[in-house]
Amino acid sequence: MISFKSKKGLGRGLSSLIGETSKSITVNKANISDLVRNKYQPRKKFDEESLRELTSSIKSRGIIQPIIVRNSDGETKYEIIAGERRWVAAQKAGLHEVPVVVVEADNKKALEFGIVENVQRNDLNAVEEAEGYKRLIDEFSYDQEQVANFIGKSRSHITNMLRLLNLPKDVLDSLIDEKISAGHAKILVNAENSSIILKKIIGKKLSVRQTENLVKLYKSPRQKLKKTKDPNIEHLEQSLLDKIGLSVEIKNKKNNKGSITFNYKELDQLNRIIEIIKQNY
Repeated sequence: MISFKSKKGLGRGLSSLIGETSKSITVNKANISDLVRNKYQPRKKFDEESLRELTSSIKSRGIIQPIIVRNSDGETKYEIIAGERRWVAAQKAGLHEVPVVVVEADNKKALEFGIVENVQRNDLNAVEEAEGYKRLIDEFSYDQEQVANFIGKSRSHITNMLRLLNLPKDVLDSLIDEKISAGHAKILVNAENSSIILKKIIGKKLSVRQTENLVKLYKSPRQKLKKTKDPNIEHLEQSLLDKIGLSVEIKNKKNNKGSITFNYKELDQLNRIIEIIKQNY
């Protein structure tokens, strides 16, 4: 049994969950087989290269930072709250025992531990991070401001991450598989045709800035070039308006073929146009 002071390097959220920094934390050794995964673990995917590097480090130096656990429903086993990646790497490294810190934690605390540790270590992909925030809000009645204060991120960061969950499945899958970045995904949130743009991002390897410009291009309505009307035609239209009191539109093509449109608003005006034509033709 070893006793040591908790380090400030754990970050405000994680250290506050473990306890005051002035208190001693007891580290025990536990059989690696006595640990089980945490059902509230926000991370669903491990980076294989990073895991290999951690396994190599553990083989040569052992586990420096203990795994945080809680008693698993009164059984002899421990449920991992923070440190699942270290536990997996320790198994790959062939360890039989791992250092653990046993804490009292309900389901809410278990989720808080998992999110704080992974977010502070940048171990979560953007979708896992957003889903973790959503669980705090949906299952434990946090609001976005509380999540921001607790995690140590800005309110706008929490809002933008949660908005990612509104993206279509193909975009979310591409984000999880690292085919696009969180920066790409944030731009696609407001795009009506995100799936089409996604294919262009991946196919042409567009940067975030290029993607932003592409989305703006899709959003901008294609403006029709306004043709400048012949001043002589405009003068003729105005003369007819003055003469008969009705709006007239003349369309004249390059081959001098075209049409004349008389715009009327009531039956009397229509009868007047007909009468004028009859009288003159």
